[in-house]
Amino acid sequence: MSPDHIEPPVFPPKERLGRLPKAAQWFLMVSVSLAFSVLLHHWNVPASLLVGPMIIGIFMGTNGATITPPKPLYLGAQAILGTMIGGSMTIGILTSFAQDWPLIIGVTTITLLASSFLGWILCVKQVLPGTAGIWGSSPGAASAMVIMAEAFGADARLVAFMQYVRVVIVVAVASSVANFWVDPALLAAMGPHDWFPSFDLGGFAITLGLAAVCCFIGEKSRLPSGPLLVPIIVTMILHVSGVLDVVLPEWFLGLTYAMIGWVIGLKFTPPVLRHAAHAFPKVLLSIVVLIGFCAGISALLVVFLDVDPLTAYLATSPGGLDSVAIIAASTNVDLSFILVLQATRFFMVLAFGPPLARWVAKRTAHLPSVSKSDL
Repeated sequence: MSPDHIEPPVFPPKERLGRLPKAAQWFLMVSVSLAFSVLLHHWNVPASLLVGPMIIGIFMGTNGATITPPKPLYLGAQAILGTMIGGSMTIGILTSFAQDWPLIIGVTTITLLASSFLGWILCVKQVLPGTAGIWGSSPGAASAMVIMAEAFGADARLVAFMQYVRVVIVVAVASSVANFWVDPALLAAMGPHDWFPSFDLGGFAITLGLAAVCCFIGEKSRLPSGPLLVPIIVTMILHVSGVLDVVLPEWFLGLTYAMIGWVIGLKFTPPVLRHAAHAFPKVLLSIVVLIGFCAGISALLVVFLDVDPLTAYLATSPGGLDSVAIIAASTNVDLSFILVLQATRFFMVLAFGPPLARWVAKRTAHLPSVSKSDL
């Protein structure tokens, strides 16, 4: 081949990042992630402590970064996330569930069936390969579904793409809806955000110890996403029974979110981004349909059960439990009703997600784009 046919390098930044020492790559990723997350938080972007590091991780991964977060730190981040979720369960939520369980189970089941149908369509139409569509369509538990999807062989990068696009869109819509009910004086009285409030050091140490033990048990148990699921179950039991008071400072949770975001982002490659860009219009349509369907369910709650509109909408919104809780806390709504619906859906997604994904994989195994590694 003559010199005239030699093409220039396709990704020049890739060579530059790849030649940097790993210490320099880590410094670049951490420092830029910190600055970017603060900026996103200032702009009131939902889940900024997760989205910011994930975006920087994507940039690093698609430009040749050679760093990988140590596995123990990633497993520890899963355990901390599970401990936080388990600690959010209260007696009030369980009491509300006991009183309204037929309604809660019914609404949650209908939402799961609708999202599963949309995910099945994405799989059958081969919008995304393998079972990524069914995992990505799960309404809630975004971080957990990304982790569990990877454990079951699906492409966690595409699942993350679907989940976090949905989270951002859903929370943006929910925030806009909530603005009709928010009292501006309440927002003005909140003042600047305190990232480093005082906390119980002893309780923090106990919480970390519990997370470490549960993480070890979950890893050795070989359960799918055991380091995440075991802390959720154990912490929920201890917290509800009054034995444990979960203490996790916000700055520490920020580090946990950042670790998960980096792991996800660093796995992105140019082909994945091209595939995601190609599928984006159909993925966006599925998200809009799911939001509209959930809004329809909330309207039924308003008409037939006399639930106030904002409570009904936030309770059925297919976003993250933490994000919805933040929005609900700043408005005059039935917080217990919202949390019990969101928490029930979270656990139903965790319980029925894996078998449902395997069922979809078997039904779509004949399609040429579905590889054996996805089954």
